[in-house]
Amino acid sequence: MTKRKPDVDQLCIDSIRMLAVDAVDRARSGHPGLPLGASPMAYVLWTKFLKHNPKDPLWFDRDRFVLSAGHGSAMLYALLHLSGYGLAVEEVKNFRQYESQTPGHPERACAPGVETTTGPLGQGFGMGVGMAIAERFMASRYNRPGAELIDHFTYAIVSDGDLMEGVSSEAASIAGHLGLGKLVYLYDDNHISIEGSTELAFTEDVLRRFEAYGWHTQRVKDGNDLGAIEGAIKKARAEKKRPSLIAVRTHIGFGSPKHDTASVHGEPLGPDANKATREFFKWRLPPFEVPEGVRERFALVAEEGGRREEEWRQVLARYRERYPQDAARFEAEIAGRLPGGWEEALPRFEGSKPISTRAASGKTINALAKALPNLIGGSADLGPSTKTLIDGGGDFEADNFSGRNLHFGVREHAMGSIVNGMAIHGGLIPYGSTFLVFSDYMRPAIRIAALMSAHSIFVFTHDSVGLGEDGPTHQPIEHLVSLRAMPGLVLIRPADANETLSAWCWALAHDGPVALALSRQNLPVLDSGAASDCLKKGAYVLSDCEREPQAIIIATGSEVHLALEAQGWLLSEDIPVRVVSMPSWELFEAQDQAYRDSVLPPRIKARVAVEAGATVGWHRWVGDCGRVIGIDRFGASAPGEIVMEKRGITADAVIKAVKEIL
Repeated sequence: MTKRKPDVDQLCIDSIRMLAVDAVDRARSGHPGLPLGASPMAYVLWTKFLKHNPKDPLWFDRDRFVLSAGHGSAMLYALLHLSGYGLAVEEVKNFRQYESQTPGHPERACAPGVETTTGPLGQGFGMGVGMAIAERFMASRYNRPGAELIDHFTYAIVSDGDLMEGVSSEAASIAGHLGLGKLVYLYDDNHISIEGSTELAFTEDVLRRFEAYGWHTQRVKDGNDLGAIEGAIKKARAEKKRPSLIAVRTHIGFGSPKHDTASVHGEPLGPDANKATREFFKWRLPPFEVPEGVRERFALVAEEGGRREEEWRQVLARYRERYPQDAARFEAEIAGRLPGGWEEALPRFEGSKPISTRAASGKTINALAKALPNLIGGSADLGPSTKTLIDGGGDFEADNFSGRNLHFGVREHAMGSIVNGMAIHGGLIPYGSTFLVFSDYMRPAIRIAALMSAHSIFVFTHDSVGLGEDGPTHQPIEHLVSLRAMPGLVLIRPADANETLSAWCWALAHDGPVALALSRQNLPVLDSGAASDCLKKGAYVLSDCEREPQAIIIATGSEVHLALEAQGWLLSEDIPVRVVSMPSWELFEAQDQAYRDSVLPPRIKARVAVEAGATVGWHRWVGDCGRVIGIDRFGASAPGEIVMEKRGITADAVIKAVKEIL
C-alpha cells in the first residue's frame, strides 16, 4: 500500500502549537493556552489571506496583523520563525529572557514582523482601529483609477479579556460609526478567563453588541474547522461598509490535559502535561524541531508575499511616471520626512496681544495643515475648547475618508490607542486632544506610545487651576509630574505663543510621543528668538540681570509670567535674580552638563521653582536649599485668577520665597 502523506496544514498548525508550548515550558512562564486553541485560525489567516513579505517586513502596503491578546505571544513568535522573518529558533528558545527578541508580550520592533506592542488588553484592539483609519485616509489621498498604492487590511486576534475592556467598547463604537470595512477581527472565544469560566463576569451576547455598534458579525462553531474559518474570513473581506468580528469557538489549552481550564491560561504545562499533549498530537519530535514539509509550506507563503510586493512596486513605478509630484510626496511621508520649506507656513506672534497657548497651538495647527497634508487629528468632543480643528479640513467620516478632522466622541481611552495605531501605521502625523485632567482616561495608551516610541502627539489643554470656574474635577494637579514620571514621553509646557510654536516644531521632528500642556487663560507673548532657539534644550535663561544673580526663579507655562513679575520687583529692591523658563524637564535632562550648569549654575544655591501643580520632583532642580511653590491639594470653582491667588500661586509668594532663602 502507498503510505498516505501527512496533512501538511495540520502539521503546520501543530508545529505552531508545539513551538509555543516548548518556548513556554523552557522559560517556565508564559501562556500556552491561547496558542494551543487559536493556532488554527492564526494559520489560516497568515497563509491564506495575510498580505505580507517576510523578506521585507516594513513593505508599506502589507496587511497589518495585531495580536491584541498579547499574552499569546509565543504563537506569534512561532509564526514569525516559521514564516521566514529572520527570527531564529534560538530566539524562540530565549522566550521571556533578558534582551531576547521574544519578550513575554509582543514589543514593536523587538522582532521583525511585530507590528505593535500589546499586552494591556484592549490596546491592540484600539490600535488596529487606528491602523484601519490610516489606511483609508491614505488611500483616499493617493489612490487613482488603475493605480492603487494603498489597499490593505488590518487583522487582529482578540480575546474575551480584550472585549471586556472599556477601551475596546469605545474603539468598536467609533469603528462601526466610520464604516471601516477593511478591519477584520478574529475573536478567540474560548469561554475561559484567569479566574475561571467567563460566565463569572461576561455573559452578554457579544455578537449582538457588535451588531449594535455597526459591525458585521459571524460565528465559527469549531475553532479547528479550517474550511469554516476560511469561509468566514472571505465573507468578512467581502463586506465593504462595516468592520467585521468573527467569533471562533476555541478551546483553551486544546490537546492538553488542562484543556478548557483556567490554569492553562498563564502557566507552563509542565513535564507530565507536556508529555500528554505530545501524545495527543502524535508529536514525536524533540523540543523546537519542526517536521518535514512545514518549512516548505511556509516558504511558499513567503514566495507569494514577495511576488505581491513586486507587483505593488511595479504599480508604484507606473504611479511615479503618471503622478510624479504625488509619488514624491507619498514616498516622503511614508519615510517620515517633512517637506522642504514647511517652516515657511508657520504663524508669527511678534507684537501679538496676550493669547492662550491653546489658541496659539490652534493657529499653529492650522498653519501647519497647509504645509503638511498628512497632519490629521481631533479631540474627544472638545475641538472648540482645545482649538484642534483644522479649518476647511473636512470631517473624517464613512463618506469622506479624506477628512482631516477626527471626531473621536467622548472616548479619550480609545482616542489614545487610535492615535497610536495611526502613528505606527506610518505615513501620517496624528494628534489627539482633551483637557489635561482627562489624560488619566488615556494613560494606558500614552504609556504604550512611550514603550513603542510612537510618533503620537497628545494635545492637553486647560493645564492648571487657572482654567477657573469648572472647578477641581477639571483642574489638573498631579498630572504634570505624573506624565513626567513616564519614561520615553516628552512633556512640554510652553509659557507663551512662541514657545508653543517651537514646541510643535520640535514635536514634528521628534521620533517618539510628545505631550503638550497648554493654558486656557491668555498669556503675554515673550521674545520669539529666545523661544525658538532654546525650547529644544528644555530650559533656558529667559531674563537675566546685569550682575551675578543671587537667586534663580524657575517656572513653566503660565507661571513664567509670575516669575518675570517677581523678578521686576526684586530688581527694583536691588536683588539680582535670573528667570529660567523650563518648558520640558526631559529635554533639559538630555543636555550635556555644561549647558545645564550654564542655565542653573551650581554655585547659586538660592532657587525657587513655581508651577501650578504638584510639587513632587521639583527639588531635583532647586536642591535642598531651594523652595517650590506649587499646589499639593485640589483646586476650587472660581475665576482662574482667584483660584491661583487662593492656592498661593502669585508673584508675591515668589518674592517672599526668594527673600526668605537669601
